[in-house]
Amino acid sequence: MSDTPFGFGLPPEEPENGDEGKKKDPAGGGQGSGGQGGNPFGANPFGFGGLPGMGGPGGADNPFAAMFGSLNPNDLGAAFQQLGQMLSYEGGPVNWDMAKQIARQVVAQGTADGTKDASVGPAEKSAVEEALRLADLWLDQVTSLPSGAGTAVAWSRAEWVEATLPAWQQLVDPVAERVGSAMGDVLPQEMQAMAGPLIGMMRSMGGAMFGQQIGQAVGALAGEVVGSTDVGLPLGPAGRAALLPLNIEAFGKDLGVPSDEVRLYLALREAAHQRLFAHVPWLRAHLFGAVEGYARGIKVDTSKLEEAVGQLDPTHPEQLQEALQQGMFQPEDTPAQKAALARLETALALVEGWVDAVVHEAAKSRLTSADALRETLRRRRASGGPAEQTFATLIGLELRPRRLRDAARLWASLTDARGVDGRDGLWEHPDMLPTATDLDDPDGFVHREHLDFSELDKMLGEAAEGRSDDQGKDDDAK
Repeated sequence: MSDTPFGFGLPPEEPENGDEGKKKDPAGGGQGSGGQGGNPFGANPFGFGGLPGMGGPGGADNPFAAMFGSLNPNDLGAAFQQLGQMLSYEGGPVNWDMAKQIARQVVAQGTADGTKDASVGPAEKSAVEEALRLADLWLDQVTSLPSGAGTAVAWSRAEWVEATLPAWQQLVDPVAERVGSAMGDVLPQEMQAMAGPLIGMMRSMGGAMFGQQIGQAVGALAGEVVGSTDVGLPLGPAGRAALLPLNIEAFGKDLGVPSDEVRLYLALREAAHQRLFAHVPWLRAHLFGAVEGYARGIKVDTSKLEEAVGQLDPTHPEQLQEALQQGMFQPEDTPAQKAALARLETALALVEGWVDAVVHEAAKSRLTSADALRETLRRRRASGGPAEQTFATLIGLELRPRRLRDAARLWASLTDARGVDGRDGLWEHPDMLPTATDLDDPDGFVHREHLDFSELDKMLGEAAEGRSDDQGKDDDAK
């Protein structure tokens, strides 16, 4: 990814044979740039800055000239109509229709290495299904959690975008809502009653700007991820294990590892994540709740927003976009915010550490390249790959399992000390899991006695039955 992950450089054409490639996406416009097809804006629908490939005079100095310079008069009306639709948006804090449209356009553009999206063929689907089936068989021997995937699917990049947008909405909306509220708050109180239309326009533009950023980010991610759980969160539909054959091929290109081993190792990771998210019912809400809790503590740098609003010019909408992009998100240095961040980082480390440990146990005696693939994936996750960097830019939060290695060692030690059932039993309740402090002293945690919640439930049940029996005897005596 570039240093400016939301550079808004959009593609000139649809993919030749990508997902729905031969059909023209009704949301994403028509065939290409300029006045051709259903998208009169060409490669940049809103002209936010002079971008490579932008036509027309003015470029960086005049975004509207860049936006309309290459249009013929017949298209100009349609261009203003779409601009009006952007400003009249009245939905939530993010224009998700726009996000989806732009994400698909970014996917259609292809990745930096020139790889274009493509529909998944029968052979690739079969290979993915076989890899995920075999992965589940191997995992059965190293974890007590049963298979969590009722379906195994092979996705194109465009299909990944479609499937994961609902999860992105849940993750991003809380922060976008804060920005939307801040847009109204920056005006003096005495002006707010008279500035209703202006506030509405700013919020509409804010929703569009967020839609642009998220669409660009999700589209870029689609060119990098290899499955539905790359960022440690369940982004896809429940019970559906998914791999992206095109991206798996790119991932393994320079590793010197046979492609079937790369695919199988990544299938093991995807299947292990699916088991965890399917059979630990509280885990998804715990992770998403931690993200939301952290988002609540993020404050908006209103000075930057005030400056943007003060200079707001309908002919220069890129000013507000630049304010959004240049880092308005600052985490508050409060105990609650620190606790939310620690909770999220520990949860991510425990999830990724468990997956790392069980996948290694399943693969080490079966795949000759297991150690090399493990190290590659560890570095990719722990160093903050493109996926984590993108999300950090979106909402000011890094989804890095910073203590992945510590967590993996702890889970491996638990396996040695308590066996597979004892290790996996800790997922029964969040209070039974290791804490950040436990990651500092794994031996202390491994050999510490823990309350067995299942035994506690049994004791409470027996006590309740005893009370019922006693009550029955009292009734008989009467």
